[in-house]
Amino acid sequence: MTTLSSTPSVAIIGAGAMGCLFAARMAEQGARVTLVDVDKARLDAIAQNGITLKDDNGTRTLPVGASLAADLAGPVELVVLFTKGMHSEAAVKSVAHLAASKPIALTLQNGIGNAELLAAGFGADQVLLGTAHVPADLNGPSSVATHGFGHLDVGGFTLAAQSFAAPVAALLQASGFDTHVAQDINAAVWEKVAFNGALNATGMICQVPNAGIDNEPGRRIAVRIVDETVAVAAANGIVIDRDRIVATVDQALREHAHHKASMLQDREHGRRTEIETINGAIAREGARLGVPTPVCDTLSDLVRVIELASSR
Repeated sequence: MTTLSSTPSVAIIGAGAMGCLFAARMAEQGARVTLVDVDKARLDAIAQNGITLKDDNGTRTLPVGASLAADLAGPVELVVLFTKGMHSEAAVKSVAHLAASKPIALTLQNGIGNAELLAAGFGADQVLLGTAHVPADLNGPSSVATHGFGHLDVGGFTLAAQSFAAPVAALLQASGFDTHVAQDINAAVWEKVAFNGALNATGMICQVPNAGIDNEPGRRIAVRIVDETVAVAAANGIVIDRDRIVATVDQALREHAHHKASMLQDREHGRRTEIETINGAIAREGARLGVPTPVCDTLSDLVRVIELASSR
């Protein structure tokens, strides 16, 4: 499959805030969307009620399909992975039967390593990856709110896969997301990992919003994480803009002082964090490439200690 039809069949894996937002927006543009999740109660609510979307254009309800992975029959043209990173491997395996129709497979998740899992399940030349800077809040099992257009970057996991970027970007753009086709998507992904790594783990460990990190020691930790990520990316042959990342961190601390990092929100709700696909992934790549990452090593272990203690 080298392009998308005018009413493409789309399977979105993960019915959280982002999954519901993208499902509703794509359905509104005529895509035949099915949300896939393990939460049967949520799926039942979506199947019965549709998804209520609130954005700058008002509030409306869109009919969207909902299915357990095992019950989803192909073919599909596009698979979008929106689970938390620690669930990615299981999620990809759960929809392995869809690979027969050779769909395009897209990840816009946080962290690194998700595209590799999609490549193992669907073939590297079918995979797109990207970054999503889009606010989304889930209000109940089938209601989601957002504002603005957000910003997406998408690109191919391989040179062959790059040919899929334009049609998928066109679908996303038509669905109300400001979407850019990146020629070097790995740089965008690693820059977002550096940004998330700089603030997430520290906020979770210290149990403070961004304002609690906006001080000399907090900024020192953040900058060291950025520097470690830049070094690991460079050893991988990926050049990322250190000054731009630090400026983005500064902006987040200044303009979003009361925002709680996603890992802190996970801790407060008793959920596992995405530490393994953010700071943990940076540390593992550093170890593989011989690049020291002492701050990411330590913060990753501290988050793991907290999670293990909370699970007892």
